[in-house]
Amino acid sequence: MSQVVAATKPPFWRDVKTLAWAFQLAVLGLFIAIVAVLVNNVRVNSTNQGIPTGFGFLDQPAGFPIPANDFRTSQPVREAVVEGVLNTLRVVIVGIVLATLLGVAVGIGRLSGNWLIRNITRVYVEVIRNVPLLGIVIFTYLAAVLSMPRVDESWTLGSFAIANVRGMSVPWFTGSGLMLWLVAIVAGAVGYGLYRWRQSVMNATGEPARALWWSLPAFALILFWGAVLVGIGVSGPSIDGRSVSGGITMQPEYFALLVALVLYTASHIAEIFRGSIQAVPQGQGEAASAMALSGWQRMRYVVLPQALRIALPPLGNQYLNLMKNSSLGFAISYFELTKVTTTAIGNRAPAVPAFMMLMLLYLIASLILSAIVNVFNRRMAIQQ
Repeated sequence: MSQVVAATKPPFWRDVKTLAWAFQLAVLGLFIAIVAVLVNNVRVNSTNQGIPTGFGFLDQPAGFPIPANDFRTSQPVREAVVEGVLNTLRVVIVGIVLATLLGVAVGIGRLSGNWLIRNITRVYVEVIRNVPLLGIVIFTYLAAVLSMPRVDESWTLGSFAIANVRGMSVPWFTGSGLMLWLVAIVAGAVGYGLYRWRQSVMNATGEPARALWWSLPAFALILFWGAVLVGIGVSGPSIDGRSVSGGITMQPEYFALLVALVLYTASHIAEIFRGSIQAVPQGQGEAASAMALSGWQRMRYVVLPQALRIALPPLGNQYLNLMKNSSLGFAISYFELTKVTTTAIGNRAPAVPAFMMLMLLYLIASLILSAIVNVFNRRMAIQQ
């Protein structure tokens, strides 16, 4: 005769869930206590030394100019911080695009069957990846930028680029930036719509999609004629006496920092893509070859899409590193966010709240960038 044993709940000091919650609450309480002690120490020491802890300094005149900018010394510190954020974004956005393109190319080159390409890319990765980034930034600034010629002896590439000690000048648009953005958004929407339409046609009929052959020309044509209709033009740089007129000039500090960040980050991205390509099952490439796909088609349609899914999480980490490494611009006096903050502190802004603001702004930017990468990561994840 079987007996039914009634299930009894263990006492709370032996319950696993209760112990887990208690441990987490204890850790949280310890963390809050440590933060409270640190904040109290900062407040007491700042009060004893007569150092303000508020953010009123943001309304005070900055007292310093920002090169290659219309910012005036009489403008408040908060506007200088905004300019620092914009300068940081200019480096980060362009740097992410260029570093990704260069990193993918070098990563594919690391697996090339050509002995010369394979070894050149290997030497590039091994050298750049194992050198401190600060050294690369300073070397790029001193060796590459300050060695450029005077304005009257500028290096020129027709109307496409002019390089001298004052920076690199390249063509730029003239007219309303807002209208250009609107035209680009419309062109992008049309191009994306054509891309999705061609994909749907391929799924329904099995015919080759040739989506890029449809979407890219449409995007370029709409962008060109839309810009013409709204009065957007292009101005190329030209030497005008002892100055350069037309186009847009990248100041030496910006150019040096951008080159250093792109070279350094691309060396890490190259290894990420090399490992991701090698992580794709070999049978995928063999199946593509059996379907008579060329080497480019095999890489474009079979290997790279699967490698990108593997590479995206570590790729996001490299993007975050590039953004945080942009703070090294202070070493060559590029007025990004960190340089603006330290200069404001040198002009009697309180250090503690200024650095708190600096860390908070970097934290917000990092969280936004992480969220963007996570959106793409979820969209590319394999659906179970």
